[in-house]
Amino acid sequence: MPRDLAHQSAARPRVHARSAAALDLVDNHGQAVTAAGLYGSLAVIYGWFGGMKFTRYEAEGLVGLVSNNPLLSWTYSLFSIEGFSNLLGILELSIAALIVARLIKPIYSLVGGLLSAGLFATTLSFMVTTPGVFVPELGFPAISVAPGQFLLKDVGLFALSLWIAVDSLVALRAARA
Repeated sequence: MPRDLAHQSAARPRVHARSAAALDLVDNHGQAVTAAGLYGSLAVIYGWFGGMKFTRYEAEGLVGLVSNNPLLSWTYSLFSIEGFSNLLGILELSIAALIVARLIKPIYSLVGGLLSAGLFATTLSFMVTTPGVFVPELGFPAISVAPGQFLLKDVGLFALSLWIAVDSLVALRAARA
């Protein structure tokens, strides 16, 4: 057998061993790493969005969404534009903290996941109530970039919120068993 072929066949067991070790790593830790990434990513999103709610820029950006929504339009009769945005910022930062608090107890992230799902269900209602979401001249399913596609991302974030709530509930029940 030529030297090159002998060298290649001798190297194959190491490649298979490395592949098997990588798969074992994924089998043993993949779920935990993925779950941590999901919790962390939603917490970062809420932290970022929540922090932005304290800027005039963000507060003004909410007016078209909130004022056209029957669930929320009344809030501007109680709060100023900045006041409502600040309140929403406090809520979003609180949700971020609750999701991160999964490290302490799953009950916190269960509450955070449920609050998050409620918030994203509310923002998804903007798809129906906000003018300019759909582009009728292009036909279904055409939606505008803003606010349409901006709001559409909330479908995935809503699902992630529910996943976090369910994962936290499972962990909570397992701890009690």
